[in-house]
This record gives sequence, C-alpha cells and structure tokens, in this order.
Amino acid sequence: MTGQTEVKIAPSILSADFARLAEEIQRVEAAGADLLHVDVMDGHYVPNLTIGPPVVAALRRVTRLPLDVHLMMTNPDAFLKDFRDAGADSISVHVEVVHHLHRTLEAIRSLGARPGVVLNPGTSLVLLEEVLPFVDFVLVMTVNPGFGGQRFIEACLPKVARLRRMIDERGLDVAIEVDGGIGQHNVRALVERGAQWIVAGSAVFGAPDPGLAVRQLRAAALGVASPDGESGEAVPTAV
Repeated sequence: MTGQTEVKIAPSILSADFARLAEEIQRVEAAGADLLHVDVMDGHYVPNLTIGPPVVAALRRVTRLPLDVHLMMTNPDAFLKDFRDAGADSISVHVEVVHHLHRTLEAIRSLGARPGVVLNPGTSLVLLEEVLPFVDFVLVMTVNPGFGGQRFIEACLPKVARLRRMIDERGLDVAIEVDGGIGQHNVRALVERGAQWIVAGSAVFGAPDPGLAVRQLRAAALGVASPDGESGEAVPTAV
C-alpha cells in the first residue's frame, strides 16, 4: 500500500462547466487539489474532440496548480512543444499510438515537462518494460478513453497492483496515475493497490460542491473520516 503523502487528487476539467471554468478551478484549488488533469482529444484516436494549447494557456493564467496534460492524439509529437509552451507541467502519451516512444518521452523531458505514458484497459503492461526507466508516471486508464462519466472497469484493479510490483521490483521512482469512473466508492481500493495520482471528473465537477467533493475523495482515498462526517473507507475488492 502506498503512503498517505503520495496520494494526489487531480480533478479533470473534462467534466467541468466551461462557462464557469475559472471559478470551478478556483474552488477545487482552494479545497486542496494537487493537480489539474487536462484531456486533449483529437477526434481520431478517440471519438471525441476537446481542447488545444490556447485553453491550456488560459488555464495557466488562472491557477498555480500543475497542469497534467493527457494527449489522446494520433500525432502527439507534433504538439509537445505547443502544450509545454502553453503551460503543461506533465505530458502523457499513449503507448498504443506512439511509434518511437522512447524518443517521444525524451522530447517531453527535454522541454522541461514530466513525461508519462498511458495504457488503455485492454493494453498489456508488457509494453512498458523497456520505457519504465524513462517516465515519471504511468497513467492506467480504468475506462476506455473518449468520454467522461463512464463506469469503472473492475479488471483494472489487479492491473494496477501488477504495475506497482513491476515498478517496485525495478527500484524505480515512478508514480501510478488512474483515470476513469473513480469516486469515493472505489478510490481506496485503487490506492491500496498502488495508485497515487487520482483523476476524477464527474465525481468532482458533477457534485453540487466540487470543493467538498475533492476533500471527500481524498478522505476516501486515505480511508479516514470524510468532511461530511462519513467514513472514507471503501468496501474491499479482491485483486
């Protein structure tokens, strides 16, 4: 199990109200969010379109939180510098789409951003073996990417545990990020298996009070009493 200080909450702006985006970001920042997760979708690699570097630049102007930019694109290499210049602090790319992954990860680092690699639910951890030493984090998708509000895929729980063992056996300092269908009901199970960066969209911005939702999610992740007085302990799920 990971230590409490390693858990970071990363609200995903995919589920935010873009008409009030600055206000919503300020609420989660004040509530103690650690990162802002930014999903970039190109309509080719995933069946949805979202945002580009100008929106990331606008986010940079309204928050001091690190911007965690997840590129769901067929040609991420062409946009790495644009997103870094716009203010991205970490940039992750999909192992399924990048042809020269080592070169891409090194390019991200050379730009001054933290490099990460992403795996879809159906992608094997075997594809990480040669690049783990070159990443700062691995993002395990716990839904199929493309849309917010999807149901968590339970088969991803043992995958996170296997990845944690893979990282620890190599003695690497690599964080595990998880994204998709995560809320108070299942976040503890993910943390117990080694997840450290928790991405949550609907569970935060779909709540009446996004700030309170951030605090409740953190409490649930750590298994402590939540701000509303209820236990944050999740029901155990077998690996």
